[in-house]
Amino acid sequence: MFDKVAPHTSLVMPLFCAYLLAGCSTMPNFPTNHICSILIENKSWGKAVSKAKKKWGLPPHVGLAFVYKESSFKANARPPRNKLFGVVPWARSSSAFGFAQATDEAWTDYTKDTKRRGAKRNRFRDAIDFIGWFNHQSKLRLGLRKDDAYDLYLAYYNGHTGYKKGQWRRSKTVKGYAAKTASQAKIYRKQLKRCGRLV
Repeated sequence: MFDKVAPHTSLVMPLFCAYLLAGCSTMPNFPTNHICSILIENKSWGKAVSKAKKKWGLPPHVGLAFVYKESSFKANARPPRNKLFGVVPWARSSSAFGFAQATDEAWTDYTKDTKRRGAKRNRFRDAIDFIGWFNHQSKLRLGLRKDDAYDLYLAYYNGHTGYKKGQWRRSKTVKGYAAKTASQAKIYRKQLKRCGRLV
């Protein structure tokens, strides 16, 4: 079996290495677990976070924890592809894309409601504005506090209707995601006390 593919390894290996390097190029070049490092490396992000705070009442530590959970600060993040027959890369499980992993449908709702037709999911300032907008909707529709990272994330993940129906109650996985997001928000809140001038 391996003998049949051996003649092609000279072509496959360079392509495979190029694929790996391309993937690596999208990784942030800063420690994503430390908010001060993130904001020092990306000065415009602090301004965007500050603007979302003023516009939507988005606590910086909550918004940044959402980005951390959704994309690890990778601009072009997407869900992994499903595999056909367990091997062949196939369609993705969701249309989620960008820093905030906003789906096509949610992003369309956002751009229509805010009249920001030129907004892009892989642009940080637009993604953090989207998170602020979505959490503001969660406040209006569900009565959630804007500093309640746990429940806000449940609504973010399940959608407002799904949250109302309590879909998350049946999923330990989703509740685990929300707990990790809330935990990250607490970490970022403590760190921001030492470098809050950056937002």
